[in-house]
Amino acid sequence: MVITQILSFLSASLLLALMPGPDNVFVLTESITKGARNGIQISLGLSLGVLIHTTAVATGISLIISQSEVAFTTIKFAGAGYLLYLAYLATQEKPIKMEENNKTASSTSMQRIRKGFLMNILNPKVSLFFIGFLPQFVSPNGYSPMTQMMILGILFMLVSFTTFSGIALLSGKVTHFLERPRFWNITKWTKCIIFTSLALLLILG
Repeated sequence: MVITQILSFLSASLLLALMPGPDNVFVLTESITKGARNGIQISLGLSLGVLIHTTAVATGISLIISQSEVAFTTIKFAGAGYLLYLAYLATQEKPIKMEENNKTASSTSMQRIRKGFLMNILNPKVSLFFIGFLPQFVSPNGYSPMTQMMILGILFMLVSFTTFSGIALLSGKVTHFLERPRFWNITKWTKCIIFTSLALLLILG
């Protein structure tokens, strides 16, 4: 792994974390209705869930690499296809409505962390995304593919937690942007471009 590779991965991770989706909008909603601390704890749970998906993908793909180059190539193209599918879904996205949650509902810190954690690990789409995302940043030189993907997964987790926590702390100001139709148009097509670019890099890499 080289520094340029890591910087490219961090840039892509940050852009993806900032793109409005179920996770960060949920963090935002919880922060607005129940406080920033609540949102940060859910962010921690969501980010910890990344480790489970990363471990599963890293060990599985590493095993495939060691067993069959053809199988790995198949997985790579399947991952690229899924990223292109996500790009298509991005073009169909509608503005996400902010829902007011019940402010009287109470929960402990561990319950909020667990809620975010389960939200992440029970979503099979996250594993499919990592299958398409992580391999393209793995270098044929240096550490083993599994080690590299675990490092990348931890970096993605840190970027996600930092970004989601920032959204929680700035929840009042961020909401203002979500009310603008132009904001949703820009993010929709930006997300489409990112997913398409990632798919092409995976196919050509």
